[in-house]
Amino acid sequence: MASEKYQEIQTLLGSDQPEEIHQGLLMIREELPSIDEEAARSLFEMVSVLFHVDLFDHPDQAGVVDEAISLVADFGEEVITYLLNDLDAGDMKAQLAIGHAFGRVGEPALEPLLESYKCEENEECRIFLVYALGKIQSPRVLEAFEQVLGAANSENLELRDTAIRALGRFVEQIEPEDLPAAYKERMLDAIQKNLADTSAGVRAKAIRSYGKLARYGHLNQEEKAKLRETCELLLGVDEQFDWDRAYIVRKEAQEALDCLEGCEEE
Repeated sequence: MASEKYQEIQTLLGSDQPEEIHQGLLMIREELPSIDEEAARSLFEMVSVLFHVDLFDHPDQAGVVDEAISLVADFGEEVITYLLNDLDAGDMKAQLAIGHAFGRVGEPALEPLLESYKCEENEECRIFLVYALGKIQSPRVLEAFEQVLGAANSENLELRDTAIRALGRFVEQIEPEDLPAAYKERMLDAIQKNLADTSAGVRAKAIRSYGKLARYGHLNQEEKAKLRETCELLLGVDEQFDWDRAYIVRKEAQEALDCLEGCEEE
């Protein structure tokens, strides 16, 4: 790529004007089919700077940040290595953006993410690896069930929270007949354990994932009855009249109960 064009792209991406950033991203997209690996890495580094944008301070840049996240998938499978290397940057905004980027890359990112999770010792990086796994839309996420089930029972609150949510996203992608009974049983055990968590956020994620098991056809009649009982307990409409004090948990419980009733009407 000509140095003049490279400099132009760099200038456009360094702008604080969304229109100019958008133009720079368009130029990169046009260049990708014809550049070598070295140039791709250099351009990726420019794009990934946008992952660090604070959207509370710059809400007008939300569109170009999302565009940058989508653009990384066009770099090809080589971008997976770049994203993994940047995951320990320590900036939560960037880590969340990288998680979304892995989701846009899709199924090819699954195995590298799993291998990284098995080798990673940094707990914060493991959290975002699980977060990224939860963004992948493919039935092959079944391959991540074992690791994420383990994470759902972690002593680390953030890892637990992220994992129980990811399990709920997994069951959206997997047909009921393809989810092994042992995995479902262990997921239900993890949900029950997390419903007793001191964190309202973890409890909310647990009941949401419980509802997804019903919504996507993974529960039999006995298991649906148990879900109903759990929702009614959290909402305080059972005989104990002892509801969960956190509104977010009651909200998720009501949505799960509504879903359950909708499934029974079909």
